[in-house]
Amino acid sequence: MLYHLLYPLVDYHTVFNVFRYVTFRTAGAIVTSLLLSLVLGPYIIERLRALHIGQQIREDGPRTHLGKAGTPTMGGVLIVAAVIGSTLLWANLTYRFVWVILLGTLGMGAVGFCDDYLKLRRKSSKGLAPRYKFTWQIMLGLGVGLYLYLSPVDEFTTRLSIPFVKWLVPDLEWVYVLLVMLVIVGCSNAVNLTDGLDGLATGPMIMAAGAYTVLAYLAGHGAIARYLQVIYVRESSELTIFGGAVVGASLGFLWFNAYPAQIFMGDTGSLALGTALALLAVLTKHELLLMIIGGVFVIEAISVLLQVFSYKTTGRRIFRMAPIHHHYELNGVAEPKIIVRFWIISFLLALISLTTLKLR
Repeated sequence: MLYHLLYPLVDYHTVFNVFRYVTFRTAGAIVTSLLLSLVLGPYIIERLRALHIGQQIREDGPRTHLGKAGTPTMGGVLIVAAVIGSTLLWANLTYRFVWVILLGTLGMGAVGFCDDYLKLRRKSSKGLAPRYKFTWQIMLGLGVGLYLYLSPVDEFTTRLSIPFVKWLVPDLEWVYVLLVMLVIVGCSNAVNLTDGLDGLATGPMIMAAGAYTVLAYLAGHGAIARYLQVIYVRESSELTIFGGAVVGASLGFLWFNAYPAQIFMGDTGSLALGTALALLAVLTKHELLLMIIGGVFVIEAISVLLQVFSYKTTGRRIFRMAPIHHHYELNGVAEPKIIVRFWIISFLLALISLTTLKLR
């Protein structure tokens, strides 16, 4: 919005030329979303408490979590509002990818909101039935995939970039639709599973979104993309602003979500953030790199899959409890230590992912 309002004024004064630069507007988006989260956070927390919108604790979860019952949840509303508001304020809204990622994030946030609402209404940790949740996730994923397949932004839209390999960029054609769906469904659920401790999902999200903010800028800059031999996506430059907004909003939310948490993001936040990260990966043509950047989320999801598979086939559990962060809790590792160690791992994985730009 500011781009459309203020950049045309460059004819009257050169100071308005700064709105042409993605880097300036990305910095503005980070600061704006951060301030929105910090300013609105206390008000949202108080309103949620007044409405008795508190966390429902799993009956089969760790006993140490019982004291968290009643902590305000659905804080994802704050994150989504800050991200969307900041992006609308600073991005060039004529770019299609901006609207794809905004609508996708908002749509999955709505699914998470329904899940949180049902948990509160039923006073139970069980919300939207898994089959309904998966149905909406699959529909959103297929919708985005079909849109990209039927309305490609360039000849590379359906091609797959493979980390560490510069000469192989296969065209998946219609199979790309299924890949997009799998990335969105997998990432949104992985972030949702990780959101089990205070700030555990928020920290890795900041690292991952920060890495994709850099990748979006590089992929959207023709000269740099050619130098680094990555796929140039001309519309991805504006995704830098969205990525910055996610980083700022997550940092602001972490102020209140850090141990001991004053508010939880709920499925409203975790599903929306997971989808936002997945769409950043898809639209910047770094889908497979998400396995490294979002490594903590991947590990959490795999631990659940292995636990379920082992129990269904052998009747035995691999971990004391899944996702894996609960396993460490039950083994006596303090919650803050688990959280910080997962943050450290996320930071290292983000750095490793960026080094692949020169290993191609």
